[in-house]
Amino acid sequence: MPVTADDRLIVAMDVPNAIQGLKLAEQLGDAVSFYKIGLGMLTGGGLALANELKTELGKKIFLDMKLFDIGATVENAVRGLAQFDLDFLTVHGDPYVVKAAQEGAANSEMKILAVTILTSLDRDDLDGALIKPGEITDLVQERAGRALEAGADGVIASPQEAALIRALPEATGKLIVTPGVRPAGAALGDQKRVTTPAQALANGVDHMVVGRPIWQAADPRKAALDILAEMQAATA
Repeated sequence: MPVTADDRLIVAMDVPNAIQGLKLAEQLGDAVSFYKIGLGMLTGGGLALANELKTELGKKIFLDMKLFDIGATVENAVRGLAQFDLDFLTVHGDPYVVKAAQEGAANSEMKILAVTILTSLDRDDLDGALIKPGEITDLVQERAGRALEAGADGVIASPQEAALIRALPEATGKLIVTPGVRPAGAALGDQKRVTTPAQALANGVDHMVVGRPIWQAADPRKAALDILAEMQAATA
């Protein structure tokens, strides 16, 4: 059976500017249907790239801004972003931020995803930031539950915590999106809580974000197809 594009795979456009982003999209072609554009791309034409990928190439777009501010500012920012016909937008998972974001996203199809604890952080990092004591998995589960209660359409979490979040009553019908996925043999980079695509799916993840293992590959299209093959084999 030929491998085809799958919305469960989101490719992170972690390249410097929109020109390189379009080049990557051309290389990947019909193998990828969903792209993430993050904060690092914002000053390099990120919103213009999002619009072109959406309107010209028919791709789905995840804008990863991780918004965090006073409620009124978050609401206004989300309302402005909702005009771009985006699919996913991230905000920090504090309940007041989530509620404000949902107000801003009203009357649009854009889904609000809450960040629990960044997958690049470990307990030492949390201690340095004066985050309360406790196991990361417990804190992630607690933050996820509160964000979902506040109205988030889903959460961002490491694949290692996905099963715990999926078990929450608040998670029924909600999305779990994970950036901490690396195919077997890939370098971890700055991620500290990772797993393979197949294991992520087994843990209840709906979408997985993969960046460097694809765009840094000698053949990005082949790298994406290899990941898709692993995903599709795991759910065959």
